[in-house]
Amino acid sequence: MGNPLRALLELPDQEKAERGLEHTPREIHQQPASWRHTYERCRERRADLDRALREAGIGRGTTASPTVYLIGAGTSDYTGRALAPFLRQRWACDVWAVPSTTLLTDFDDFHLPGREYLWISFSRSGDSPEGVALLERALRHHRGIRHVVITCNRQGQMIQLCARHPDRALAVVLDDSVNDRGLAMTSSFSNMVLAGQCMAHLEDFERFGDVVAQMAETGEQFLPAASEVAAAVTVLDCSRACFVGSGALRAVADESALKVVELSAGKVTTLAESPLGLRHGPMSSVDAQTLFVAYLSSEPRRSGYELDLLREIERKRLGRVRAVVTVQESHDISSLTDYCLSLDCAADFPDVYRPVLDVMLGQLVGLFASMRCGLKPDQPSPNGAISRVVQPIKLYT
Repeated sequence: MGNPLRALLELPDQEKAERGLEHTPREIHQQPASWRHTYERCRERRADLDRALREAGIGRGTTASPTVYLIGAGTSDYTGRALAPFLRQRWACDVWAVPSTTLLTDFDDFHLPGREYLWISFSRSGDSPEGVALLERALRHHRGIRHVVITCNRQGQMIQLCARHPDRALAVVLDDSVNDRGLAMTSSFSNMVLAGQCMAHLEDFERFGDVVAQMAETGEQFLPAASEVAAAVTVLDCSRACFVGSGALRAVADESALKVVELSAGKVTTLAESPLGLRHGPMSSVDAQTLFVAYLSSEPRRSGYELDLLREIERKRLGRVRAVVTVQESHDISSLTDYCLSLDCAADFPDVYRPVLDVMLGQLVGLFASMRCGLKPDQPSPNGAISRVVQPIKLYT
């Protein structure tokens, strides 16, 4: 089949414009190279980030550390979910992903008097109405909360709010090239995740640079193969897609499900679950019209449960087509699936680094499903149900 993503990139400019393919294919394709740039951008802000985290109390130890909330909406929320297990491990404190859409309505349920909090907010545009409203409220009324904002838009309102409160808020703006112009967040997601990983490695930043170089090289090799698989499975016109993953890879399942439903304008219904969670009812939705995708852990205990799920799905003949992403292909895995995508990493390559890699399959499935549904991937919502930046909302105090 060749490389279907490359074929889209090489279309004449006029055809790209007519088919709504000017941005999304390029933004997916640019990701491995962009990770190197994000690492360098974080290197430039390393001292500022280190100071902000120390002033917030990161590094004091388990009992004295602040509670850290990773805040965002939609894809930006899944950015936090992809990072929470890793930051919890590295910082030895409570780190939780909390959607801004939840905090806006339930703020008091998440903040106790006398406690210290650090908010790390993620926002592609920096203009999300929930994110802006929350940040403004916290800066105005809750001086005990410190803030780091990771965004891709230098002109966003959240950047302006941080600039007014430099004693409590730090903004890190990624390169403008990852401020995705298409509706779906792709390179903005993976680069905000990578920025969060950089924050976890401020003490050993040079060593993490070697990891980033490896991830970028792996991603460049993975994209063509993932593109072929995504194009092949979407030709089958599955009306449903189910994604599963554990730990940080559960966030990849969530984001993959969102990409497919966004880019197909809901014509493909989606589900994301953990491998064990799928067995408690949701498995009933894995029917003969379902694409099933599993992001397999490199951690032996997790992968044991995941392989058992694949065996059960094989035994029950569930799903129309099955695909997996794994660090290394093996006979046990390939015999249980139609498509086995190997990252060709070391067998123990940590799951916490993989979201930026694995998610590209979900993004590509969304891209090719959008085209298969006769939509324009850059603007896949013909009735205007969703837009690149969520519309303003009425705020209740």
